[in-house]
Amino acid sequence: SIALFARVGGGIYTKAADVGADLVGKVEAGIPEDDPRNPATIADNVGDNVGDVAGMGADLFGSYVATVLATMVLGQETKSVDEFGGLAPILLPMLIAGVGILFSIVGTLFVRISDSAGVNTTNVQKALNMGNWGSIVLTALACIGLVYYILPETMTLRNFEFTKWGVLGAIAVGLAVGTLMSIITEYYTAIGKRPVSSIVRQSGTGHATNVIGGLAVGMESTFLPILVLAAGIWGSYECAGLYGVAIAAAGMMATTAMQLAIDAFGPIADNAGGIAEMSELPKEVREKTDVLDAVGNTTAATGKGFAIASAALTALALFAAYVGVINHNGFVLEGIDIYKATVLASLFVGGMVPFIFSSLAIRAVGEAAMAMVEEVRRQFKNIPGIMEGTGKPEYDK
Repeated sequence: SIALFARVGGGIYTKAADVGADLVGKVEAGIPEDDPRNPATIADNVGDNVGDVAGMGADLFGSYVATVLATMVLGQETKSVDEFGGLAPILLPMLIAGVGILFSIVGTLFVRISDSAGVNTTNVQKALNMGNWGSIVLTALACIGLVYYILPETMTLRNFEFTKWGVLGAIAVGLAVGTLMSIITEYYTAIGKRPVSSIVRQSGTGHATNVIGGLAVGMESTFLPILVLAAGIWGSYECAGLYGVAIAAAGMMATTAMQLAIDAFGPIADNAGGIAEMSELPKEVREKTDVLDAVGNTTAATGKGFAIASAALTALALFAAYVGVINHNGFVLEGIDIYKATVLASLFVGGMVPFIFSSLAIRAVGEAAMAMVEEVRRQFKNIPGIMEGTGKPEYDK
């Protein structure tokens, strides 16, 4: 619930401040973005931190903890004989999480740009990718040692027998899903790639074709991630059953620290550009922060894709753990019969809920943005000297 409120509440504040600052400042007053004369500038910069750092952090942390706990519950149900008294399947997700944090820290050492390379979107994106991929590779190597050392040769969960090498394969599947999600998201959002270039091309003929092109690319971008996620679920299940699905989610979430750091790069770069503008620093400083901000938009999208994919795997792991718990308490739930009217009706209701929720969230953004616009207009009208730079806006309003 905390993650939900942080994500939704922070997102509403972020977008309302963004719309309010741009609509009045850039469109009506004709002043640059992040200009200190704009009363909504501070709110815009703070909003990036609230929505894209605090909100995303709470979201990923919720999935992170839920994944580890669900895997531990399934591990407790797994029948095995090992040197740890049958606790190895329970301990493994915690150990994976531990080495993931450690190698996420080590991965930051790979984020380097030489002085001779220059600051451009390609070099910055490549440096961030090196840190991400470095942490993933190191985590994968560490998982080989963990699986080899603590797991027995064979285990059984709900009459499904699997080996420790199957568990290692499931972990590799989870890491691969996380990597592919990052690559696909980068392709659809990075400057110079076909999707973004097609939207730029259609923007030359007006607003309508820009919106149409953006919607088309956005809908197209769901195809490959869904295929990757479905393949990951199937592959991890074939490797180690339901425990494989859960441990794949744990493997994917192992490098959450690096993913969160890369996601936070976006608002940090955006705020740096805002501070440079408000401080009236030289033009070349703002040009460099704009390059970082452009890459930051891609990293923010990558973080969102990672969060969504991890939530999907986590939900499946939690459901598998839930079935095991209720069966252990005397209830019997072997499967869900889609032919039952109650199940089918619930599926339709469940499919409708995201649209209702999204509608309420978008409406909240609109109302908050209207209030922000009215406040900015009031200050421009009632506080003398704002446009001339002699009057100080009431940023705290």
